[in-house]
Amino acid sequence: MKKFLIALIALILTTNFAYSKDDIKSLEHEQNKISYLNIDYWENYGDDLLIEHLKNLFEQNYDLKIAQIKLKENEKLVSLQFANELPQLSFDGYITRDFRSSVQKFGSMSIPSYAQNNFQLPLSASYEIDIWGKNRLKTKSAKQLYEIEKQNERTRYISLTSDFTSDYFNLIKTDELLKIQDELIEIQKEIVEKIEFKNQTGLCSINEVLAEKKLLTTFYEEKNNLEDKKEALENALKSYLALREGHIERKNFNDIEINFVPEKLNTDIIEKRPDFIASELNLKKSGYDVRIARKELLPNFIIFGQIGLNSYHFSDLFKSSTQLANAGIIPTFDIFSGGRKMAFLKLKKYQYDEALNQYQKTIVEDIKEVNNAVCEVKTAKKNYLEANERYDIQNRIFSLVKDKKEIGASSGLDVLYAKQGSLFSRKESVSNTVNYLISTITLYKSTGGQNLFELKEENL
Repeated sequence: MKKFLIALIALILTTNFAYSKDDIKSLEHEQNKISYLNIDYWENYGDDLLIEHLKNLFEQNYDLKIAQIKLKENEKLVSLQFANELPQLSFDGYITRDFRSSVQKFGSMSIPSYAQNNFQLPLSASYEIDIWGKNRLKTKSAKQLYEIEKQNERTRYISLTSDFTSDYFNLIKTDELLKIQDELIEIQKEIVEKIEFKNQTGLCSINEVLAEKKLLTTFYEEKNNLEDKKEALENALKSYLALREGHIERKNFNDIEINFVPEKLNTDIIEKRPDFIASELNLKKSGYDVRIARKELLPNFIIFGQIGLNSYHFSDLFKSSTQLANAGIIPTFDIFSGGRKMAFLKLKKYQYDEALNQYQKTIVEDIKEVNNAVCEVKTAKKNYLEANERYDIQNRIFSLVKDKKEIGASSGLDVLYAKQGSLFSRKESVSNTVNYLISTITLYKSTGGQNLFELKEENL
């Protein structure tokens, strides 16, 4: 019996151990999270300061830190579930002293009052035989949750880097628009002075003076709004980087590089989106849960055994006569549970149907999101090209007016108006340039963080 129990304990301690090491090792293996930043993609924008900010984002952002912690939490949940597949070994020893103060009768036999010690030091082992594979399925289901959380973490990285970069380029745009606005204000001041002089000499009415002054207040108002937007963007970027103060270094607008991305993509591009992968994993998990619910209807079998010492006197504790050993198999089966298990099975089936419909919905919505992003890129590119062409035309007009002034065919006021028109076109060009960049970031986000510059143009 003792040899059998020792062999039993050794057997159940090594059961599943071969693959348990691999499973735990696979969970403890962490990918290099900085790869989620996709630095290779962002380098296509030709901005070293942006790359530096993204690296700081990886180190400082609290949302990313929370995402990493959540992933570790799910990893430990898998470990907890996996522990149910393994044998349980425990030491359940106890020492007591019994006091019997009255005579006890056992038929014709009488046992007088007594007091005695009881020393029991057993090593207990148990193992649920996973005949139906139920515990293995539970671990697989828990692993799907872990994989889903990995995709959720990846979603946070893609979303944060995209939002940060969009705000970063918007801040560069706001800087440039403020410079242009200052120029417009200075030009408008000159126009107001010249119009006032014309009014004083009787060459124009007071209405023209008031109209130009009114326009000047509008320019100041636009500047105030731009300054407010600039401060809000700076605060947003500091929040991303977990900074309480300091200056956000950024590139000058004139140094921005424009690289065009593909405008036709294949539908299978959504297969790399984290939400698509997560919906697939959730569907797989729901399938496991249905199988688990079915196996809950079957009986369980538990191997148990004890080996140790049992003595009424401490001096006899280590004698061969005090050795304790027992072993057996416990079958358990719920004959009646009030319909709980059948209700649980139906619940899991409904959840599987829900996961299936969610998966199909995700496909439709992902395709729609990518389509919308592609349309946005196409429109932004057209507007970018049209705005630049319009800016070039307005510059030619400005040059012609200056040339006419040199030969006396136009006035200084005409030159100011022409320069003002050129600045208006410049504002539109700046806005459309950054809008195109942001549209590419939106497309990057909709494709699940893929490097757009490495994709081939295909019909979506």
